[in-house]
Amino acid sequence: MQPMLRRLKQRHPGCRIDVFAPPWTAGLLQAMPQVSEVITNPFPHGALQLAARYRLGRQLQDYAQAIVLPNSWKSALLPFFARIPHRTGFIGETRYGLLNDARRLDKTLLPLMVERFAYLAEDAQGQLPRPLENPALEIAAAQQQAALIKLQLTLDKPVVIFCPGAEYGPAKRWPAASFAAIAQRLQQKGYAVWLIGSAKDRPVAEEINQLASGNCHNLCGSTDLTDAIALLSMAALVLSNDSGLMHLSAALDRPMLALFGSSSPQFTPPLSDKAVVIKHEISCSPCFKRVCPLGHFDCMRLISPDRVWDRVTALLPGIGGF
Repeated sequence: MQPMLRRLKQRHPGCRIDVFAPPWTAGLLQAMPQVSEVITNPFPHGALQLAARYRLGRQLQDYAQAIVLPNSWKSALLPFFARIPHRTGFIGETRYGLLNDARRLDKTLLPLMVERFAYLAEDAQGQLPRPLENPALEIAAAQQQAALIKLQLTLDKPVVIFCPGAEYGPAKRWPAASFAAIAQRLQQKGYAVWLIGSAKDRPVAEEINQLASGNCHNLCGSTDLTDAIALLSMAALVLSNDSGLMHLSAALDRPMLALFGSSSPQFTPPLSDKAVVIKHEISCSPCFKRVCPLGHFDCMRLISPDRVWDRVTALLPGIGGF
């Protein structure tokens, strides 16, 4: 999303950009210098609440353009009710009329999700300038310190952060035993290992912690997005599945190893020169399934800890071999 915001600022210097988004994204959006204000989306996922959308839309009267990123019909209602004169988005769910700048998506010309969003910042007949600049978040030292105090953490050791979850499903998750093998090696080299993710990721993180002799900090479910961004910004290295936290780490420009299984780095790569993608090439991957349809899970299972450790030692100067 941020390359789109950056492009809007380039094309319209001095413009004000407000973002209508779920409350849990506020910490992320506030770290983007292009965003002036975050307007909280009060509607639960899947809820129409037509009358409430109409009332809220009538309060949003001062915008020249709205760019609608979701493809759903209901997501285009608010700018229509607000009578925003220029309403841009991709064609989806019969949104003609709600959008008056409806674009047809060419997935061949725009293979990356970040390109698709950035294209919406151009005129309808415009060309997307390439290469796009990578996303970049700005984190204040006070935000870092607040997260450390809140979570009772210290930086007396260099920190490696694991992001072992993947909201989409288990086919994107490297096995817990493999994460634990890396954690044990890091701890023997004097590194602290923090595990971050949502409350849903806490059980797998606890499994990793137990397999690594209980010496990791399992923070899954204990952080909000603001905390997670602050912690990631302090990491010497991030080891992550293909997930939202992977993209946050990339936007923070942290050294990172990104593990891909059922998904594709050609579609949603980590956008950072410091990110290294690790993927086991296998004929059935990417399948984009939540659970391995063949039952073997080889795309992730066959990424060995030794292979990952080789890249860890390359990204952490002075750590040496095992």
